[in-house]
Amino acid sequence: MQAAVDFRSLRLPFFSRTTFLQSSVYWSLSKILIFIFEFDLNNFTFVCGLCLKFMNTSFECQLAEIMKGELTKLPLPQKVFFARAKFAESGIDGSFSLRLVPPTLLAAEKEEAKAVLTLFLKKQGLNNAAAARTINKSDSLVDHLVSRLHSVHKSRYLVGRELTTLEIRDALIPYLETLLEEYGAILVDVVENFPNPPAKEKTEENVPEVENSIVPVSAIIATLDPKKQKALSRVSDTSPNGKLPPHIIYLIELGMEIKAIREVIRKFPAFAYYSLEGKIKPIVEFLLDLGVPKEDIPTILTKRPQLCGISLTENLIPTMAFLEDLGVDKKQWAKVIYRFPPLLTYSRQKLKSTVGFLYETGLSEENVGKLLTRYPNIISYSVEDNLRPTAEYFRSLEVDVAHLLHRSPQTFGLSIEANLKPVTNFFLERGYSLGDVATMVSRYGALYTFSLLENLIPKWDFFLTMVYPKSELVKFPQYFGYSLEDRIKPRYEILRRCEVKFILNQMLSLSEHDFHKLVKNRMQKMISE
Repeated sequence: MQAAVDFRSLRLPFFSRTTFLQSSVYWSLSKILIFIFEFDLNNFTFVCGLCLKFMNTSFECQLAEIMKGELTKLPLPQKVFFARAKFAESGIDGSFSLRLVPPTLLAAEKEEAKAVLTLFLKKQGLNNAAAARTINKSDSLVDHLVSRLHSVHKSRYLVGRELTTLEIRDALIPYLETLLEEYGAILVDVVENFPNPPAKEKTEENVPEVENSIVPVSAIIATLDPKKQKALSRVSDTSPNGKLPPHIIYLIELGMEIKAIREVIRKFPAFAYYSLEGKIKPIVEFLLDLGVPKEDIPTILTKRPQLCGISLTENLIPTMAFLEDLGVDKKQWAKVIYRFPPLLTYSRQKLKSTVGFLYETGLSEENVGKLLTRYPNIISYSVEDNLRPTAEYFRSLEVDVAHLLHRSPQTFGLSIEANLKPVTNFFLERGYSLGDVATMVSRYGALYTFSLLENLIPKWDFFLTMVYPKSELVKFPQYFGYSLEDRIKPRYEILRRCEVKFILNQMLSLSEHDFHKLVKNRMQKMISE
């Protein structure tokens, strides 16, 4: 259970703590919020939004982040935003986290989020003009998408590692798909009016308005789809018999938090009705027998609860045998399933289609098997919409497609117009030839997965301040994979102060011990000469 939050000790930005303590209304609000925070985090942020509306206060404020019982003041230059939808297929437990980031990085992340949102809207049928109009009205949602990035990739921010465009896309697309699933035809209205979806306002209008009253939690739950509401009631303490179903208790004993179970059921209501002995337990025991660690089971079920609805003997085991025939390493099934649980839920036709394309590119049978084992997500890419057009694009650059697929399969999930062409043009505009670009991507397949604004441009700008010729990047494009602040700048500063020269590869790829040892040797050699 989430740790309780003492709202009496908080420094709330929108009214003073003294006023808060003196006001019985605000005190009532705090008690309601504490209760909801502890027992219903899914609706916590939504209730906060309603409370702020109730107070009818206009302000620019700082929002206290609530995550695992800790509160951190977070400066937000724009609106405070709230959201009820959670990540689908992400393994995130629903809590959110914002981190302090430099203004330039925050601006870059917003542009990346806008690009992802634009592509998603176009995929739903909007033309360029309509998508652009919607994006211009989506500031609140874009802010929220950025906060989602910080939540999903918290560890990356802590160590200063760069997010790739693909990582940004993979973090945001599942969330947007959740919005689409929940709101369907009114998605555009939801994007433009976030966090106040039109469909929800109608339901809220039916709630009686009493002066100085608080919207009850039951009224908020009532806004759910009846099917989802009924399914969710099976994991609440207010069920008719007052007991949780056996399969819910079993999942909790496996280490799955009640919030995560509720989120799974919200995305996939049928999961609430799966029997323990007939569906869930056999799949869990099967995964454990494959070598999947017990602590990984909750993550797998959260990402793909549909696994429990698949017959072991008629579907799951035959699919695994089919994939083993294609080269998937049977000793690696535990890792493969953890990396991409949906793999075993795809049809045989889909698997054959993707594998057939891989053979078309020139990949050997051995490398196809290695690719499916190392990066099973490749099955999720559409052959006609992603894989084939991307292969044709790289062939136009005279890149060895089979080699690139083997080295960096995630590149084939990127948009040609939004990701690939801008990166190619970036290098062409700086004096590199198509041959140079082909050499760079062949040597470092992940090159195209990096963000222009957050990665390539700032690192290029710093590269120009160093004494290396441009050809050095053709020899060592891996330069763009190192952290600018944590690796590139510190090491170059050491070389500059010691008046020692290294090639770019030596400067960055050596371990700390070997780097300093080589610097010391070079200095001693200079002194002896």
